[in-house]
Amino acid sequence: MTRRVTIFGSTGSIGCNTVDLICRDPDAYDVVALTGGRNIAKLAEQARALGAEIAVTSEESLLGELSEALAGSGIEVAAGRAALVEAADRPADWTMSAIVGAAGLEPGLRALSHGATLALANKESLVTAGALLMGTAEEHGATVLPVDSEHSAVFQALVGEDMGAVERIVITASGGAFRDWPVEDLARATLAEASSHPNWDMGQRITIDSASLFNKAMELIETHEFFGLAPDRIEAIIHPESLVHALVGFNDGALMAHVGPPDMRHAIGYALHWPERRDLPVERLDLAKIGQLTFRAPDEARYPALGLARWVMEEGGLAGAVFTAAKESALDGFIAGRIGFLDMAAVVADVIEKMSGDGLGKAAITLDTVAEADQMAREHAVRAMDRRQA
Repeated sequence: MTRRVTIFGSTGSIGCNTVDLICRDPDAYDVVALTGGRNIAKLAEQARALGAEIAVTSEESLLGELSEALAGSGIEVAAGRAALVEAADRPADWTMSAIVGAAGLEPGLRALSHGATLALANKESLVTAGALLMGTAEEHGATVLPVDSEHSAVFQALVGEDMGAVERIVITASGGAFRDWPVEDLARATLAEASSHPNWDMGQRITIDSASLFNKAMELIETHEFFGLAPDRIEAIIHPESLVHALVGFNDGALMAHVGPPDMRHAIGYALHWPERRDLPVERLDLAKIGQLTFRAPDEARYPALGLARWVMEEGGLAGAVFTAAKESALDGFIAGRIGFLDMAAVVADVIEKMSGDGLGKAAITLDTVAEADQMAREHAVRAMDRRQA
């Protein structure tokens, strides 16, 4: 029996890896919708290869280009935010949510409202509106499967286990570009240096987030929202080899670790085939060749983003939306040369201080309130950066 699948963000790294796995067994899937952004050539190529029913670009101005690229294929085309939501309303058994940023929240909620299985790679959905997302899944009998490698690792380690026996969850971080720099040198770190990862080649924004550990801060919050564990029972640890993705500690003192190659097709494939395990085209580790695995505690003076994540988890409510928007704005400022590397965390902290008295923790989480908090946080972040430039 074939499964109907939709991929939001098909032209990004997660989306391309999902397409790769589906192409290896095309008869098992009927592809409903593929969505992308500005990479129209890639989106059209994927839509033709998978025989998608519809291809959607988020960029309304590129509808003509997409139409031309898919002319004669019989594949529908559409563009814009409303088209993304409409695509999510089309019946699908399994939906990959890999749109980057807050734009991924609404399509994911729509998919869950139809009782679909949502494979979640969009960090912002859980960070900004975790209670809304998980509540929608519960209300409609839908399933959310984590696709971040760390959360997939935790999910797998918990199979057959009682959450009541879990003492702690530990997620690992490579440490990014500056893990071995003296702390006093970070203030002079350049954009080029922050954009170069010591382990692998990724996009600029995620590489900088890795250097600042803002990506890990987001993942701490995701862990809290998805698994419901108290903030003081969730940890991050630096693991330069990036082979242990997460560990779960139990009340008998045992630690269950998930070890595997840094290949996102593992977490994607697990979600795609769940609850089964199937063969995946990933490297098999040679532990003797690897020789050793190392770990060290993160220095929060080097990585202040981790402390900010603690505030978000404790505050709750719309704090995640404020944190995410401020972080994105500060990252934009660093890339544009408006602020320095360490200023990013300082700007986010400034926004948090300005907005923490606005009842964020008790506010209702809806699409509208998340959007309002997002806008306010971005405005505060711009003013905070202006003050640093003055």
